[in-house]
Amino acid sequence: MGATALVAVMALAQGNPPAPQRAIPNPQTGRDFATPETLAIQDDDFQNPAMLWAEEGEAAWSQAEGTNGQSCASCHNDATQTMRGVRARMPAYHPRLQRVVTLEQQINICRTERMGAPALPVDSRPLNAMSTFVALQSRGMPVTVDINGAARASFDAGERFYNTRRGQLDMRCGSCHEDNYGRSLRADLLSQGMSNGFPTYRLKEQRVISLQFRLQGCVADVRGQPPAMGGEDFTNLEFYLAWRAQGLPVESPSVRR
Repeated sequence: MGATALVAVMALAQGNPPAPQRAIPNPQTGRDFATPETLAIQDDDFQNPAMLWAEEGEAAWSQAEGTNGQSCASCHNDATQTMRGVRARMPAYHPRLQRVVTLEQQINICRTERMGAPALPVDSRPLNAMSTFVALQSRGMPVTVDINGAARASFDAGERFYNTRRGQLDMRCGSCHEDNYGRSLRADLLSQGMSNGFPTYRLKEQRVISLQFRLQGCVADVRGQPPAMGGEDFTNLEFYLAWRAQGLPVESPSVRR
């Protein structure tokens, strides 16, 4: 019996799920598959158009909204200090809600429960602006999500979604991002599908997009029926994707084709 199998058997004997194995043990960030022209835009904060979203998020940070007259800063003070590392460890398990939540969902939880303000629509400009501003505070920090304990069920569900073939093309996520990364699909170069650059400015859309907007596009590309953004399926998948990118630096706001 190999060492990996032995560890799995011992974990099961102790009532713990075995540690998952990454199909790509040494992940590459999406910037490794980007063109020099795209990277030139991303790496210059004065050229990176996503910084406009970050500036909007920064302005909204201290703006009081809702029936409680509170702003994000009312609880979290200086974002450059209190939000540092938050993007790197999201999505994360929310003990009270007993489910995993994304960064965008946590922002809306704060708005509705603390500020008495309405939730911002998924993938809307105000929500993407705030998530970009928060993510910016973690730029350069390694992605480190915790999949242990009660979070493991969400992780396993996300892994199942990732590996399920779907759509008329009968493809799973790994069909592109594990089996064929580095190869051309028409004019595009397939990446490993790592999520450390999101929220990202997508040149095709001419705006900052959330990861779940991109996931919808991926499912549609294989001629499948995408789940709703903000729902359990994509939230679990986003959690699994974050684990795939463990150790890669947060790049948001990145720029992608």
